[in-house]
Amino acid sequence: MRTSPWLAATYVAVIVLGILTALPNLLSPATLDRLPTWFPRTHVSLGLDLKGGSHLVLEVDAASLADERLQSLVQDARKALRAADVATTSIRRVRDTVAVSLVDPATRERAAAELRKLANPVGLGGTASDLEVKPVADGSLVLSLTEAGLLDRRNAAVGQSLEIIRQRIDQVGVAEPTIQRVGADRILVQLPGVQDPARIRQLLGSTAKMSFHLLAESGGSGVTMRKDGEGRSYPVLDRVELAGDRLTDARVGFDPRTNEPLVSFRFDNAGAARFGEITKANVGHPFAIVLDDKVLSAPVIREPITGGSGQISGNFTVQQANDLAALLRAGALPAKLTVIEERTVGADLGGDAIRMGVTTGLAGFALVVSFMLLLYGAWGLLANLALGLNVVLTFAALSLLGATLTLPGIAGIVLGVGLAVDANVLINERIREETAKGRGAFAALDAGFRRAYSTIVDSNVTSLIATVLLFWFGSGPVRGFAVTMGLGIVISMFTAVSVVRVLMTAIVRRLRLKTLTIRPLLPIRLVPDGTKIRFMRARFFGIGLSAVLSIASIVLFVTPGLNYGVDFRGGIQMEVTTRTPVDLATLRHGLDGLGLGEVTLQEFGDATRTLVRVERQPGDEAAQTAAATRLKTEITVLEPTAEIARTEIVGPKVSGELATAGFLSVVLASLAMLAYIWVRFEWPFAVGAIATLVLDVTKTVGFFALTGLDFNLTAIAALLTLVGYSVNDKVVVYDRMRENMRLYKAMPLREIIDLSINETLARSLFTSATAFLALLPMAIWGGSAVESFAVPMIFGIVVAASSSVFIAAPILLFLGDWRSRRAASAKAAGVSA
Repeated sequence: MRTSPWLAATYVAVIVLGILTALPNLLSPATLDRLPTWFPRTHVSLGLDLKGGSHLVLEVDAASLADERLQSLVQDARKALRAADVATTSIRRVRDTVAVSLVDPATRERAAAELRKLANPVGLGGTASDLEVKPVADGSLVLSLTEAGLLDRRNAAVGQSLEIIRQRIDQVGVAEPTIQRVGADRILVQLPGVQDPARIRQLLGSTAKMSFHLLAESGGSGVTMRKDGEGRSYPVLDRVELAGDRLTDARVGFDPRTNEPLVSFRFDNAGAARFGEITKANVGHPFAIVLDDKVLSAPVIREPITGGSGQISGNFTVQQANDLAALLRAGALPAKLTVIEERTVGADLGGDAIRMGVTTGLAGFALVVSFMLLLYGAWGLLANLALGLNVVLTFAALSLLGATLTLPGIAGIVLGVGLAVDANVLINERIREETAKGRGAFAALDAGFRRAYSTIVDSNVTSLIATVLLFWFGSGPVRGFAVTMGLGIVISMFTAVSVVRVLMTAIVRRLRLKTLTIRPLLPIRLVPDGTKIRFMRARFFGIGLSAVLSIASIVLFVTPGLNYGVDFRGGIQMEVTTRTPVDLATLRHGLDGLGLGEVTLQEFGDATRTLVRVERQPGDEAAQTAAATRLKTEITVLEPTAEIARTEIVGPKVSGELATAGFLSVVLASLAMLAYIWVRFEWPFAVGAIATLVLDVTKTVGFFALTGLDFNLTAIAALLTLVGYSVNDKVVVYDRMRENMRLYKAMPLREIIDLSINETLARSLFTSATAFLALLPMAIWGGSAVESFAVPMIFGIVVAASSSVFIAAPILLFLGDWRSRRAASAKAAGVSA
């Protein structure tokens, strides 16, 4: 039990550095400026759900990239074969290929060689090609894009789009935006403080491909009718006279005659020369300026323009002119970007979330601290010190990682506190047992920590498995929850085991204690010592009741079913606040008139807060965005005092992916638990744990169906956490059973199971109670953002605690008895033979 001075010094250094790193989260910027330069200044950023703002996920249109490449191949192939004097009958696009028909099949090899020159090298070191040229039986050639080429083109488009988006956002003045790549073809944009992302969405979604065209006398071959902002049509020649990539600058100005906003632009040297040639050769003819297939203006060329500059006018507002100038300065996107997910939180709602999250978090922490003092008296102070250090070091780790704290992240910290107590409870209860056996202070301390350690590791590993899968499959705030809870679990291994051990050893040595007695604050034991409850007598009742509840839950899952949130079914969800109570009937009647399908209204909190849900609209992601805009407009017309506090728009693609990821995460977590328990124990233990886990999860799903709580990503976080917690609880009981099986080899399995449950009863009840108390304030006052997590977790904790005793243990008894009978039969058969 001696601690190396170097090890103690290391612990002190870690704690001091952790406190210093976490401290900037409590200090104002002005205070930090007055501190020495060496003082840490990193702090945890607040998520959009806490400070308000907009969250957009954009997807690069990979199909348009392939389409653009194929269109250019048609033109390039014609030029290349014409220059090589290879006669063709036709060069046309056929679905995802370009078909080249030759006049003379004998020229096929020469044509193929010329066409291969159109390929671009891709891949590592340029060893692959983006183009494949194949001969066809009729003597023609087919050009197709390779997978490597499409992948390279998509990667390049995403990288280029990132930079262009960053420039566009910077030009409209959004402070501290987050712009990052997500997956293969998506870009995440988070904009703090932006309450209505409609303008930003239009700014980001516009490809901004600008080109200059001549107009034809009328329609015909090589002519496309394009419209302007007022619906007028123009016969625009398809041939691009000058591309917008020659622009070097664009600024907003005002027409001196009408004082209307306009956009002045300037070309580079090559663009200016070409612009001069075009205007000189076409004096008196109209010249169309086209942006993303829409005619901005089509002025008549009065005289040659040789200065390399021009103007665009088109009845713009000042904001429209500013946005157009920003688009032109930033450059064109390589492909269209589609908003597939949008979430917006108002600043007021974010402020309320911070206050509620901090208040409920502190209340939960206070309940846990009080409970530990009640259980262990003065020694409970050490456990509470470990809990405090756990929270401080968690914030320090979040600061060092540059993490973003969300409301589910606060829930993760709170639950992490409840689970961190588990190690302290295990240690204290083990020390009590060793003291009751007559061991001295140091012997009890040593044996208590040593015997509790493997159980602590096993229980924490099962929780971490669920946390890792939650991070892997989750997104946004759910990942924030996984990070904070995972850090809390890992750090608890340091604070609850290492730090507490050093402190307890120091106290015992300093006070020269002969016996280490851990007493409750009040002279009352919540769970009496030496209980001898015959739990296995109720095994049939426990399993029967559990089976009935699980079957009822499955029925509830079928009808009425789960109340799926927009995360899984797609669609639109808005939280509307008004100054006076809303007439739901009038509001519903007005919104039904929009023809957006089923519209549901739900009052929550009070009569001035209304949740509006609209089903997923037919069509793609753009259809959801258009419906959301109409919905917002109509709500403000029907209720002038209405403010949109929160908006969620999830397209069909994202909702399908989230549903699949949620299902996979729960299944994989269960399989991972099965594998871990199988390796650490034996197969009957694993089967018992997983069978119980299935029953626990089905009951929780039934609870969602019965209460009508939103079943969304936060609900999946609750299920995964419950999976980890449920197995965690069973691992502790299993660990004691395994230990007792080694100690009492002649004792019947039924008696060993009852003995083990009685010996771990205090730990099971106390750990469940601390997790329950930690989440209780959040379940009651946490609000809609976390109710889908906190409320079912409260229910799940009760279910998991009871199932460890009345389901997992009986299943283990049945399997153990079956294995014993089988072994006896095999032995008897061997003797008779």
